[in-house]
Amino acid sequence: MNAAPRSQLLGFWMCVALVVGNSIGSGVFLLPASLAPYGLNSVVAWGFTASGAILLAIVFARLSRAFPAAGGPYAYVHLAFGPLAAFIVSWGYWISIWVGNAAIATGGVSYLSPLLPWIVDVPGASAGVTLFLLWLLTFVNWYGIRASGWVQSATTVLKVLPLLAVGLLGLKVLHTAQASAAMAVPLSGSGVTAAATLTLWAMLGLESATIPADKVANPGRTIPLATLLGTVITALVCGLACTTVLFMVPAATLAQSNAPFVDLATHFWGIGAGKLLAVFASISAFGALNGWILLQGELPSIMAKRGEFPAIFARESARRTPGFALCFGSVLVTLLILANYQKSMVSIFTFMILLSTSACLVLYAVCSLALLRLQWQGQLAEARKGTVPLAIVGILATAYSLWAIVGAGAQAVLWGAALLVLGLPLYFWLTRSSR
Repeated sequence: MNAAPRSQLLGFWMCVALVVGNSIGSGVFLLPASLAPYGLNSVVAWGFTASGAILLAIVFARLSRAFPAAGGPYAYVHLAFGPLAAFIVSWGYWISIWVGNAAIATGGVSYLSPLLPWIVDVPGASAGVTLFLLWLLTFVNWYGIRASGWVQSATTVLKVLPLLAVGLLGLKVLHTAQASAAMAVPLSGSGVTAAATLTLWAMLGLESATIPADKVANPGRTIPLATLLGTVITALVCGLACTTVLFMVPAATLAQSNAPFVDLATHFWGIGAGKLLAVFASISAFGALNGWILLQGELPSIMAKRGEFPAIFARESARRTPGFALCFGSVLVTLLILANYQKSMVSIFTFMILLSTSACLVLYAVCSLALLRLQWQGQLAEARKGTVPLAIVGILATAYSLWAIVGAGAQAVLWGAALLVLGLPLYFWLTRSSR
């Protein structure tokens, strides 16, 4: 199926790194501060989020095993609901990728500012450093899929280590009196729902390994296993680390913290450890940026090869990388970063982040429905005896996705729908011009 030599393809552990690395970005290092008002509700929320993420991982694993084609979610929705639905959902998802990349890149540089004060003090330095790192990683992805895979693997290990260290600290001192501070907030349905909406952001990206399927060795086996393992690792590491910070840092301090993990590391291990963790947080952000840049180029390239995106996006370099798609996406990210640099444009930037999140949630819901439809049509073999039937997995995953969409709020839903509708003129223009 793959035309490239095996040495030029992503292997199992690189795919695991793609899933973990894309899910764990800069946001998880700020998440405990956002969860502080919810106390014990956030612990229950992590349970819901981990369960929902694993259900979605099973959905993508089963679909990728049955249809190990490039495009991942785009290919699955195309099979289940046709080209229009596939284009609209993928259109929104593609926009969510490059809009999210602007936020990841900006967040990654912000973590460096305490260590490199000139980034803040020198006018334009922050935007300059952000753009330099963006285009450096764009070059890495243009150079080759394996180069991107190695960067992803290295940065994933570096980002997991400090989170794991914090989680192990929590297991060691969880019985202390300080650890019971979060218990003061009573459990409530609204509190769990609100907290679960926040914790879900740490799991976005679990579908990452399914998209570049034509550049994965033995995709029918590698992608499902990597998706499941990567999702479980992400849920365990993020849930344990965030809960540790929540329990070990006083609520009043946590609610006002700009770097809760750094505060915890400084308190238990000293100022040097706090600064080191800030470096790891920055590495985490740019590792995630590397993986999302890969998808930023692969998705429109795959759509263009099917005639459902401008043909120029299908062009590949001699190294089988979608050079134009990668650069075009990074140009859009550049424009967003420059817009954010102008303080008057911050509200627009925040608004676009809202759109990107809702588009990603819609993708999860539609892919879960695609599993149900394809299984009902007999295109998916039932799981082995003794495992949970696919229909139940699909129903639960769909329900969880819809619950998450509702939890995101009416504004996110309405503007997300508007984003999807904006893709209709492009779709009809492309289909008419291809006749």
